[in-house]
Amino acid sequence: MSVEIRFLPNDVRVTAEVGEPLLQVADRAGLCIPTGCLMGSCHACEVELEGGEAICACITAIPPGQGVLTINLYVDPTW
Repeated sequence: MSVEIRFLPNDVRVTAEVGEPLLQVADRAGLCIPTGCLMGSCHACEVELEGGEAICACITAIPPGQGVLTINLYVDPTW
């Protein structure tokens, strides 16, 4: 099952498969999400889902049950 991924703030869109790693999807879209530990504990890869929920991209896969998933990429100035 395919999901349209919309990356903000530049409105970059790419199609992804359910279960595909978010970092891989971003890379395929030509976007770079900074990473640190790749285990979800350092939060360097934190992004925000539409609605305000923050997630660690390094341990997140595309979830089922959504036609469009909007992800806000923001840069933490401490990283």
